[in-house]
Amino acid sequence: MYAGQLVFAQLMDHLPWHSFRRIVERYRGDHRVRDFSCANQFRAMAFAQFTYRDSLRDIETCLDAQLAKLYHLGIRGRVARSTLADANETRDWRIYAEFAQALIAIARPLYAEEPFGVELKETVYAFDATTIDLCLSVFPWARFQSTKAAVRLHTLLDLRGNIPTFIHISDGKLHEVSVLDQLIVEPGAFYVMDRGLIDFERLYRFHIERAFFVIKARSSLRFRRRYTQQVDRGSGLVCDQTIVLTDPHSAQRYLEALRRVRFRDPQSGKSLVVLTNNFALPALTICALYRCRWQVELFFKWIKQHLRIKSFFGTSENAVKTQIWIAVSVYVLVAIVKKRLKLEASLYELLQILSLTMFERTELHQLLTLERIESAMAASTNQLKLFDF
Repeated sequence: MYAGQLVFAQLMDHLPWHSFRRIVERYRGDHRVRDFSCANQFRAMAFAQFTYRDSLRDIETCLDAQLAKLYHLGIRGRVARSTLADANETRDWRIYAEFAQALIAIARPLYAEEPFGVELKETVYAFDATTIDLCLSVFPWARFQSTKAAVRLHTLLDLRGNIPTFIHISDGKLHEVSVLDQLIVEPGAFYVMDRGLIDFERLYRFHIERAFFVIKARSSLRFRRRYTQQVDRGSGLVCDQTIVLTDPHSAQRYLEALRRVRFRDPQSGKSLVVLTNNFALPALTICALYRCRWQVELFFKWIKQHLRIKSFFGTSENAVKTQIWIAVSVYVLVAIVKKRLKLEASLYELLQILSLTMFERTELHQLLTLERIESAMAASTNQLKLFDF
């Protein structure tokens, strides 16, 4: 409840701290810790995300400048960069990974009715991975190539609200196909993927568990047509076929028929060929589902631009994973606040406003309501003219 609280403290009130304390106890995160608890570490790192800090020294300097207000931020005592660095190195990153999952569990019901471009009741996920380049001499544990290091974020994105429901952080060598084994398949849901994830043995698992996949086909696919549906070529559809695989290696791993849909964009002339195990939806809907996969690419672009996950405050694997998971928590927290306060502003606009107002005492809904900002801008237009023509 707002009672003259700082903006940062109001944001932190939207977090399920009871869940956080249980997770910390499970991993003994505060064992033998005197002053700088896991909660203080989370707040300091979240502050860095909200205010676009680039280093531990930046965090220390900014918080020292507001030392009298740290208590009201929820941070007990001064935050030294050495203390924060030690916490990032030693506190188990799984604390913040599980806390992010707790936030995701809160956010997803809030966006359950959010439209995403296709009229469909079922849940639709997009799965892909992005690479974050690192310096090999500084991050030797993340060797990617002989002269490069990298980490990869393998992400399953719920397209309703663009909420990441699964994230696996690995070194750059791990291919995303291997991460499919870690997914808990949801029966009845749709999983949209690019052709780099074609592995018919793993795709058959989706079929067995009564889920649907939509994936771009490779040009080298070997198949035999079993049946062809009539299509309206004026809509851009070229064919809608029921096929079986003829390559011995693939046919042994996927034992059922597949649906192959080909679409040519009337404007650009580009062709799209997708495979799916769903035979009920219209062919145009299948193609529209695949085009929605682009949202996961936009998600990766967004978090790289607006969260601190490209430059890291620590060099160990634990520190890197801790920072990424806290960044994901900040992203989901802003999404929760947006829905709870029924805000019209985009996540980008909300982050920009919050980045400049952490130490203000304005009520959060009033601060983030665009109507108030627009009315203030309209009121300021009545100013003296420098030149009178």
